[in-house]
Amino acid sequence: MRMKFLLAIALLLPLLLSWLLPAVAAAADITGIPKIREGDQVQIGNSKIRIGGIDAPAVDQLCLNNKGERWTCGAAARDELIKHVGNKSWTCHVAQTDRRGRQVSRCEVDGEDIQKWMVKSGWALSYVRFSHDYDADEKAARDAKAGMWQGAFIAPWDWRVRNKKTSILGAAKAPDNANTILLASASGSVAPSPDCTIKGNVNRSGECIYHQPTSRWYAKIEMKISKGTRWFCSVDEAEAAGCRETKR
Repeated sequence: MRMKFLLAIALLLPLLLSWLLPAVAAAADITGIPKIREGDQVQIGNSKIRIGGIDAPAVDQLCLNNKGERWTCGAAARDELIKHVGNKSWTCHVAQTDRRGRQVSRCEVDGEDIQKWMVKSGWALSYVRFSHDYDADEKAARDAKAGMWQGAFIAPWDWRVRNKKTSILGAAKAPDNANTILLASASGSVAPSPDCTIKGNVNRSGECIYHQPTSRWYAKIEMKISKGTRWFCSVDEAEAAGCRETKR
């Protein structure tokens, strides 16, 4: 009798699993309107999500445009994603949790693959260390000189480790001092270059305020990433990022 019971359980187990697995997969999906932190990092509710398969520049990463001028490509990648789908509901399919507690996911909005859009628009690279799903989209962006590909930049994974021997990517011929420029940060304690000395910070009301060197409060603004500060290279760049000039 016991043997028949165990045999029946063995026969029913695959059927039970087939019923349960879709429910588990559905439970892993995270939906909602996100807070977009970076080009590949968002938050929906209490869930911190790392968009999988791609690598976007950090918000304080600098690039060069096709004229050899510095620009905050990391902030641009985030801002372009916000403009594209920031006010829409996302569905993120969770694959795993990384060591920082983020849900590594593939996300879509109204059926559009967000990863594909980011890479094809030139705001992220195919993260070949983990996936080759977006290699063709990266080639399309490179050929079109889209986003970061218009000028010169360092792959986000190389920029994070600040390897001075790293390759410079992009369509434009990089100047001799490109490594020094591209390895700098727009959020460090020291200005990334003598041309980028405008300070940006966030006030108690959540507004982004920029301070030129002649500002009364300029010397008192402590530049720390944890405080949400940033360096800007021009007033136009600061205002394009949504900042207003200090009233003092």
